[in-house]
Amino acid sequence: MFFTAAGALATVTAVGTHAFASGHARDARTADEYVDVQLLNITDLHGYLQAAPASNAVITGAGGKKYTVGGVAYMAAHLERLRAGRANSLFFAPGDLFSGWEFPAESLADEPTIEALNRMGMNFASAGNHEFDKSPAFLSQHMVDGISYPTVDWDNSFVDSAGQRFHGANFAYYSANMVWAKDGRTVLPPYNIEWVDAGRGRRLPVGFIHLTVLGSELMPASYQPGLRSLDQLATANRCAAELKARGVNAIVLSMHDGAVAGGDFNSGTNPSGPAYELALRCSPDIDAIVCGHWHTAFNMMVPDPNGVRRPFVEAGCHGQIINEINLRLDPATGKVIRELTTSTNHPNTRDVAPHPELAEVVKYWAGYGTRRAAVPLGKQTASFTRTRNEAGESTMGDLVADWALWAGRQPQGPMNDANLDPPVPADLAVIAIAPRLGQAIIAGDLVYDAATDGTVAFGKAWNAVGFGDPIVTATVTGQQIHDALEQQWTVPVGGGLKYAPLAVSANVRYSFDATGPAGNRVDPADVLIDGRPLDVSRSYRIAAPSYTLLNQDGYPAFTGFAQPFRHNRDFESFVAYVKERGRIEPAPLNRVTVKNGGVTGARIGEIHAPERLRSAAGAVLPRAEAAALAANRPTAEGFRVPC
Repeated sequence: MFFTAAGALATVTAVGTHAFASGHARDARTADEYVDVQLLNITDLHGYLQAAPASNAVITGAGGKKYTVGGVAYMAAHLERLRAGRANSLFFAPGDLFSGWEFPAESLADEPTIEALNRMGMNFASAGNHEFDKSPAFLSQHMVDGISYPTVDWDNSFVDSAGQRFHGANFAYYSANMVWAKDGRTVLPPYNIEWVDAGRGRRLPVGFIHLTVLGSELMPASYQPGLRSLDQLATANRCAAELKARGVNAIVLSMHDGAVAGGDFNSGTNPSGPAYELALRCSPDIDAIVCGHWHTAFNMMVPDPNGVRRPFVEAGCHGQIINEINLRLDPATGKVIRELTTSTNHPNTRDVAPHPELAEVVKYWAGYGTRRAAVPLGKQTASFTRTRNEAGESTMGDLVADWALWAGRQPQGPMNDANLDPPVPADLAVIAIAPRLGQAIIAGDLVYDAATDGTVAFGKAWNAVGFGDPIVTATVTGQQIHDALEQQWTVPVGGGLKYAPLAVSANVRYSFDATGPAGNRVDPADVLIDGRPLDVSRSYRIAAPSYTLLNQDGYPAFTGFAQPFRHNRDFESFVAYVKERGRIEPAPLNRVTVKNGGVTGARIGEIHAPERLRSAAGAVLPRAEAAALAANRPTAEGFRVPC
């Protein structure tokens, strides 16, 4: 969370300038005595290959002009035009290229995204927080090197549109500030040096420093107990000094963190945010700052600590924009002639002929996703619904809690390499089925299909549960469990009683007193785990989504949990659970009971179901888009950074 209302630096650049370093930059292309370098970048694609989601499909430019944007087939066509005649052109990204919500990409291990980027000629990329959504090993060993794990054609290593088995990215990932918690070693290389043609057989180096957003290891989706992120400013300055010592005189910072700077995608006004403050302070040896993560778009020049202007840009999200920075290098020293630097945000419009090769890639994977969705996993004997009984219990809630307990008892996976503690099995599991904050992990009902004799297909299970966050097993005290159960009830402003029920796994039973006040409704003696009363003084292993343990759902009692172990992501894990079980049957609704429900003055509490977000036309938004929008909605505290 960044509070834009306060904390922004008061400088002469509070209103951004046009993206020309000086008036001379308008004629930079005619300055033939210098070496021309074109930098093209996109950010936060999130696997949206077919098109941008509806909420991001239109962007606003100068004068309020609207542009319909998105889709890698159109992006490839624009890239081809922009690169034409440019001898030194580099294409890169400051993170979050994969791990999103588009089913064909996400359900196929994000391999479709890598194929598309390979075909578009991606040169290198910074690791964003979402590149760590599975594990560091998944990023470096599978996505980059193409190593399979554990089951080809099911978990990964699918056949691509050219008929080839997945071989990994043709480009490398970097991050200077993501390190292993045990020894402080960087998880990925911190920077790269690219060599550009300076003519007459000479080459000049251009260095790229890469940063991942601070605290990525503590975000719900990219929660990795075995990682730590280092301070961005200190890391950027250290890497700049190292590059200078190696004779690199042109340096670009590619950072997966951002800012807000107005609503016109090709200018910048009233900038604020962590990337902006870093841009004003980081080493003057850095010649351009390219941002991501905030899903915003701006294009401007800001002064370095010496007062010399340099580009500060972000290219939106979901394939909306291609940013182009043009550098002119002194052919003798390799230094950037800052006065001649230009930057432009090009909308990835859909009014051009799509690139045929990328159009075929998109079509192929969309078809593969459709076939994947129809693969049968198992059978259900009846419908699982979110319909709650008097106590707040539902068959869908119980099913998901049972899955969470199963997930919290699984051994360490073959690429799950960022845990500090062993996978001690869970004693119980909880799921927020109508959380106090945010969206519920349960996205829909699992309705019995009589036509297929109750077959549960892959797509049906995948789309019923999850947002891409892991199940985490952690050690908590019995007192914390009790306090979390009490926190299901709150008194909202204006009075009343609000109830945000937690579903519990099948080995848990508890009662609450409908006559008790909020904070005093559950007697520990009435909470049974494997038939034994809850002991508030002992420790338990609890399994829950990372969101819940990290207090994103509004149950702060779990804060301070110990010995966390990250398991697989929710939708992948739920699919595996249904597949292993083979047959799922709704359980009786008897895990939660109400005491004194018929007594005068008894109150269960009002359950506020998570808001169903709608488009401007009033239609209910798909789960993926609703999740993205919910993460990006302003709050009373300020602008909330997208995930």
